Amino acid sequence: MLFPRRLLAFIESLGGADAANTLSARLRGGAPSARRFRVRRGVDIGAIRAWWTGEAAAAPGPLADDAALEVLSQCAGNIENPIGMTALPLGVAGPLRVNGLHASGDYWLPLATSEAALVASYARGAHAINQAGGTSAALLGENVARAPAFVFASLAEAGSFVAWATRHEADLAAAAHATTRHGRLQAIEPMIDSDTVFLVCRYTTGDASGQNMVTIATEAMCRWIIAHTPVQPLHWFIEGNFSGDKKASYLGLIGGRGRKVSASVTLPTEVIRRTLGTDAETMLAYARVAQLGATLSGQIGAQGHFANGLAALFIATGQDAACVAESAVGFTRMEPRSDGALFMSVTLPNLMVGTVGGGTGMPHQRAALELMGLAGSGKARALAEVTAGLCLAGEISIMAAIASGVFTSAHHKLARTRG
Repeated sequence: MLFPRRLLAFIESLGGADAANTLSARLRGGAPSARRFRVRRGVDIGAIRAWWTGEAAAAPGPLADDAALEVLSQCAGNIENPIGMTALPLGVAGPLRVNGLHASGDYWLPLATSEAALVASYARGAHAINQAGGTSAALLGENVARAPAFVFASLAEAGSFVAWATRHEADLAAAAHATTRHGRLQAIEPMIDSDTVFLVCRYTTGDASGQNMVTIATEAMCRWIIAHTPVQPLHWFIEGNFSGDKKASYLGLIGGRGRKVSASVTLPTEVIRRTLGTDAETMLAYARVAQLGATLSGQIGAQGHFANGLAALFIATGQDAACVAESAVGFTRMEPRSDGALFMSVTLPNLMVGTVGGGTGMPHQRAALELMGLAGSGKARALAEVTAGLCLAGEISIMAAIASGVFTSAHHKLARTRG
């Protein structure tokens, strides 16, 4: 048999090889929809209730009851076409002790998730870290990249454009800085591919995550370029899909995008045995297998499940949840120590977090940041270090669970057996 069995089974599930005409008619669709595209800003409670009873013809339930609409009215700048509020359970792990350059103390970790066992796992990892004296954490760098692209008639024109741009870096920075009080253009890195030039623009963004900030600044810079460059491009685009925005990339892995941060802890033998139910030798044996699996499967980075904790924390604290795609890239390391202890560390080069702007001002998300003591200006670097500690706690717990053989039973107990 030359074709995979799963392909043949899929074809049979659709009605077999002779069902093409039927399937074609089904997939072709019908007449275009008569519904108009429209975008509504602002929260008009009367219009929302009318939409549910009219166009939706559905009962809103808790999505748009009085309590939900009251909260929604405070989030008007965060949503288009608003119809209600969606709730997720909020759990807490910790407090986690962080000994960082910017975060110092014990921090609650609010986690919004519908995945049972997640909060319990991070709580166990945080407890193990605390028993070892806390995690050491350090912010290692900051930059948010935007990469506009310029397409020219030839390679020669592309090179001439780059040469011209290098003579006007002060003008480019001035155009970008005119749009923002907090963002600062730190570097412009040209990348030429034949007739196309990408300008990787790297900014610091203060306490904001900064996606919109750098986009607006780069747009202003590009328009100054188009108004002044003697080498006019055939086309230009504000983002050439090169910066790594909301996707895992090797550029982000090496150069960073957002806040680069690392956290580590050395777990004594007794903590591993008593809290994690295993030993350093078995955890190291699993770590070797996990590293091999990451290499063979082509992962960008090598880690267990950064995305679990990041997604839960991002939603709880009003971060851009889609940035988990890039933020979850990173590395987990595990090494033995001569006294039988186990050193563990995590490094995240692309952590996109902020404590102002975006969704951080929404009522529930602001309250979660206040619970952490990390709301408002001057707190973003500390949030990054605490978030690295969160990821370390998750790596410790999941690797110990798999190494000790309780990963499945823990999920069965907490996720499958619901009271």
